[in-house]
Amino acid sequence: MIDPIHSLAFSIQANRGVYALLLGSGVSRAAKIPTGWEVTLDLIRKLAAIQDDTADPDPEAWYREKFRKEPDYSDLLEDLAKTPAERQQLLRTYWEPSEQEREEGDKQPTAAHHAIAALAKQGFIRIIVTTNFDRLMENALRDAGIEPTVLSSPDQVQGALPLIHVLGTGKCCVLKVHGDYLDTRIRNTPTELETYPEEFNKLLDRIFEEFGLIVCGWSATWDKALRAAIERCPSRRFATYWAIRDKSNDETQLLINQRKAETIIIQDADTFFQTVQQHVQSIEVFSRPHPRSIEASVTTLERYLSEPRYRIKLFNFVDQTVERIIETTTGEAFAVQGSSPQDGKSITARVRGYDAACSTLLSMAAVGGYWAEESHYSIWQRALQRLSDVSAQNGYIVRPGLKRYPGTLLLYALGLGATEARRFPFLGRMLETIINTGHGKGKSAVQMLPPSCLSKNGDAIKNLEGMEKSSTPLNDWLHDQLKQHVRRLIPNDEKYTLIFDKLEILISLSYAFQRQRVLIGAFIHRDENMERILQEIKKSLSESKETSPFVKGGIFGKTVEDCSQSVDIVEKFIHSPRWDW
Repeated sequence: MIDPIHSLAFSIQANRGVYALLLGSGVSRAAKIPTGWEVTLDLIRKLAAIQDDTADPDPEAWYREKFRKEPDYSDLLEDLAKTPAERQQLLRTYWEPSEQEREEGDKQPTAAHHAIAALAKQGFIRIIVTTNFDRLMENALRDAGIEPTVLSSPDQVQGALPLIHVLGTGKCCVLKVHGDYLDTRIRNTPTELETYPEEFNKLLDRIFEEFGLIVCGWSATWDKALRAAIERCPSRRFATYWAIRDKSNDETQLLINQRKAETIIIQDADTFFQTVQQHVQSIEVFSRPHPRSIEASVTTLERYLSEPRYRIKLFNFVDQTVERIIETTTGEAFAVQGSSPQDGKSITARVRGYDAACSTLLSMAAVGGYWAEESHYSIWQRALQRLSDVSAQNGYIVRPGLKRYPGTLLLYALGLGATEARRFPFLGRMLETIINTGHGKGKSAVQMLPPSCLSKNGDAIKNLEGMEKSSTPLNDWLHDQLKQHVRRLIPNDEKYTLIFDKLEILISLSYAFQRQRVLIGAFIHRDENMERILQEIKKSLSESKETSPFVKGGIFGKTVEDCSQSVDIVEKFIHSPRWDW
């Protein structure tokens, strides 16, 4: 059986903008936002306290006995705060964070809100129906650069543009069926939730009939009017997906049965929406460019490489290709977040997403490295810097190393072409390229982009699918992934592996020259290739001396002595009996 969450991700990606969300208080729970009823009970406790009494353990019963009527949110507010301005100030403390709460991350958009906003930014979600009074969803949308159309009262619905026009502008519509916390007309008592204004009912009828539905954080227990709106909708044009944490209650199960909804058991709203958003993004970027499109790009690149008069066109062509990658891979979808799942599937999906997004550029780069002239160096250096600059990217970056992976892909693709063509000066310049590390600081590409520099102790990278037993997982992954992009230059698999190992040994030598330390690559598993390449380098240094292409290339030293010392550092390390692979 296909996991329902996978079906949901495919449906969202294939049907952009046709799914509406129905969000309940469970989505804001992680932000420690109270429900309207919880606010009512708290106000009763405060009212009892100033009367030198206590409303606990049952504030509702205390109020009923004291005032001979049912507790009502609106009545309480009118009694406690006489003017709209006073009521607003009274309510702010419940939904707006204090300085301490802000520092602790409370009462602010959660990972779920940000994931939804990321889907909305790409047009996958256009309609959000919510029973929540808070403004976390609107704030998350604004953080993502979207100014939502918010409807929280009948007059706003009546004065709004028709739904088709709102969506046609590319905006996102948020319908707050219980109202907004700064409006005293919010609904929270059972009586208030029995019926909705006619304006709300008409709009809900359109939404539930014309859109698919994703429900999360809503129990359906108290909201009689909202249940009725769902029940009276006959349409089954698009599916309904219902996310629940445990067993559904009777009211929820009746709606699930009536709409023939797919039930998804979730851990919490944050994990659910993050997972959905990541899956949708993975499917989106997995729509790789057609091979003919890649071939056309490589052909165009070759024409621009052929003559100096095309240098400006070459610059623009490469730069535009890089810009498309940055647009695809920047933001929530590719953010390596502390709360994101770090299991093999999520990490593999993320890495494959980068591979797919970069596929056209990688085929271009292999050819670019093979035919590189000095006039091309700055073009490829700029591309390398842009793809590796984490500080210029958006998202919640806790482990920024993986965000530099597109730069690693480009470095290796350029390096494979250059190594095959023995264009060592070009490779040396790429490895010396300064990569921004933030705060105006920078380090060379060889210190920032090799696989072992992307994540400390391999953390998430070790979970790459199929690489669990590898001591060099990302190196082996690169070996397998880049083969297709250099096939036209190196059609033989055995030779390809030799060139790949040679590139990694040159990277390791460069690192040894700069840091007096060693980077290990996939070559460590292939003794024959490793010894063959090191002997070639040592023979060239011994026989050709200063005219050796390795000295002229300046990859791991500017003199024979410097180069020989770098080779000694690497050889001593890989032959050390302490190193058990």
